[in-house]
Amino acid sequence: MRHALAGLGAVVMLLLGSLQASARDAGAGAGRRSQVAVRLGTLSFSVGEVEDRIAAMPAFQRASFGATPSAIARRFVMEIMVPEALLELRASATGIADKPPAAYAIERARSTGTVRAVRARVGEASAISNDEVAAYYEQNRERFSSPIRFQIWRILCKTRDEAQAVLDAVKAKPTPANFSALARDHSLDKGSNLRGGDLGFVEEDGSTAEPGLRVDLALVRAVAKVKDGEWVAAPVPEGDYFAVAWRRGTRPAFVRTASEAAPQIRETLRKLRVEYETDELLARLRATRLQGLDDTPLDAADIATTKP
Repeated sequence: MRHALAGLGAVVMLLLGSLQASARDAGAGAGRRSQVAVRLGTLSFSVGEVEDRIAAMPAFQRASFGATPSAIARRFVMEIMVPEALLELRASATGIADKPPAAYAIERARSTGTVRAVRARVGEASAISNDEVAAYYEQNRERFSSPIRFQIWRILCKTRDEAQAVLDAVKAKPTPANFSALARDHSLDKGSNLRGGDLGFVEEDGSTAEPGLRVDLALVRAVAKVKDGEWVAAPVPEGDYFAVAWRRGTRPAFVRTASEAAPQIRETLRKLRVEYETDELLARLRATRLQGLDDTPLDAADIATTKP
């Protein structure tokens, strides 16, 4: 790399003169920007390309390359653009870009760059208006509030007498390990007996975090009358059975106002917009670029799915 840079130095320096001269000629317009500033083998940089690359840098970074426009241009070309071009020439000569690891990395970089461009076009979350935030809040109020929830451990027994005997055994040795053992031995609820009778957190209407699973309201109401860590004093009728119930904890009810939830809502809306824009772009690309797709031969592909 150093020998290649040294050999190209004189050529680059001479060609940079056109960049500096063109920079002084502000009236040349498009002709000035299209003029070649640097040429390396089959690659070349126009004045406009150099200007655009430099203009894209933050001001503090641009200033680190020099004190004058010509000094900045000269150093940026020599230290950034020329090494990049030399590496590109070498990669082209050796076919690196066509090899799977490099090809995948290049495609991933292009994909990532495209997604970044979509995000930039969508804009920052802070630009989302208060009206949009308020509308989302009204449409999704359940996401920003939660009713009180009780954590319930329960042993479901066939008869009241059995439930009372289990409750007495729990009170005689009031430990989670003992309750779990009794649940495994006695509870008719096979969905929770191996979890020590843990029903999880249950809302006042009997709903749980598990889809489709509801708890008998009589059990919830009985648990609501005791404090965290206390047992319900007597077996609770639950349909044709009787339950021994232990209130293990509580998650209090809460409500977040639209103002409190605004930062989260803005981030959510921005994410949804990025997803929408990305899906729209992919749909257009599939419609215009994806042609002749026939994936049936893949059914016969012999591809190892496990490591040797």
